[in-house]
Amino acid sequence: MDLGIKGRRAIVCASSKGLGRACAMALASEGVDVTLTARGAEALTATAHEIRKANPGVTVTEVVGDITTPAGREVVLKACPDPDILVNNAGGPPTGNFRDWTRDDWLKALDANMLTPIELIKATVDGMMARKFGRIVNITSCTVKAPIDSLGLSNGARAGLTGFIAGLARKTVINNVTINALLPGPFATDRTLGPARAEAEKLGITLEQRLVERTKTNPAGRHGKPEELGLFCAFLCGVNAGFITGQNILLDGGAYPGTL
Repeated sequence: MDLGIKGRRAIVCASSKGLGRACAMALASEGVDVTLTARGAEALTATAHEIRKANPGVTVTEVVGDITTPAGREVVLKACPDPDILVNNAGGPPTGNFRDWTRDDWLKALDANMLTPIELIKATVDGMMARKFGRIVNITSCTVKAPIDSLGLSNGARAGLTGFIAGLARKTVINNVTINALLPGPFATDRTLGPARAEAEKLGITLEQRLVERTKTNPAGRHGKPEELGLFCAFLCGVNAGFITGQNILLDGGAYPGTL
């Protein structure tokens, strides 16, 4: 399927690995020029090289920096000041007990998972509206629909972003600018492996055993593949997805049992 976005420009956050990388690769395969950003230079360079090799007609720009800081956002927006597509993505805050979290812990979570996406949207959405095309995709978490107690920092920050977008997305769509969220469940990424490794050590089993145990609780019987989310992201960025806005779409293998 041709998504009709060849030649468009995209910023993809946290795109050196995992879900962000998958989104960048899917967009590039559609002919979108991509600006990649992440903190790790080595992984970012490797991803950029792979995208260029697979898509020689696409312009790939690498920006090393922390997107959760004003300086990091400034550099990215200088590299791509007028994006047609924005994919907001950032790793979640640490797990734990809310009694142990300080004000600084909460501010870091809010900066990374709520305020940074809002700042990037603020910097780009008016230009998208003026050009009559824009696609913004926020990668949040399945915990927006089904909160997990130990992920309280993430629950709070991502729910705040979701509530904000619910209003804004209804104001921008008149100008063909959509804003949606993808809510990933268990995907085979470094983000999943970290907690699983800690759980395995606590239980006295191997990482592989813990991962198998985890998949048994999912109706699909497996972890999601990053490219599955990446392709869905690209679809939401396509010209024919202009009637979808303000939605929070689960990709969790059926783990959420509700109908709404």
